[in-house]
Amino acid sequence: MKALLWDMDGTLIDSEPLHEHVLSEALRSLGIEPDPQLHDKVLGMAADAVYDWLCAESGLSLPFGEWIRIKYGHYMQGVEMLKPMPGALEAWKAAEAAGLKQAVASNSDRIIVEANLGHMGLISPGMVTVSRNDVLKGKPDPEIYLRAAHLLGVAPEDAVVLEDSGTGARAGLAAGMQVLVVPHTDIEAPEGARKLGSMAELEALIAAA
Repeated sequence: MKALLWDMDGTLIDSEPLHEHVLSEALRSLGIEPDPQLHDKVLGMAADAVYDWLCAESGLSLPFGEWIRIKYGHYMQGVEMLKPMPGALEAWKAAEAAGLKQAVASNSDRIIVEANLGHMGLISPGMVTVSRNDVLKGKPDPEIYLRAAHLLGVAPEDAVVLEDSGTGARAGLAAGMQVLVVPHTDIEAPEGARKLGSMAELEALIAAA
């Protein structure tokens, strides 16, 4: 293990509840009652894929640009309430102290990546972040993770992906990387990945790297 590639929402930062709230409120502001299972159905999807799903399943008819302005307008009002996922910042700092390279590789748009990481105080000079806007295809395509590894200067097989969604885990596996699913998610690790028992287990792996 020479590098850790962190998914952001639900892995590094506890932002999934905000995403869920914002999605519902944005739809209600347009007179559309959200599916009660909406969040579970779109978990891990990029904004463009969520938009396509909403158009097909919920009757959304706004152009993408108008929809995203409404959605992100709601999101920015809640950024100050975000917190790190349990044990995530401790693991991040442990990896930093151990000299491991790290990057954030997210299906979120650049505006959300920068807002979230800025609020957490994680942005630093030279930090590698890859957003949905930086690639042609989002997760589950491997491009986001392959780009992050390339920017860090590590081979895919030397990178470990940390994920909380099946969509992201499949992207890491498709990139030829080791994939660890964080313990605070309900999903099971897909074949080829491993679910951590605790974040302390991750810190132990970092110490042994």
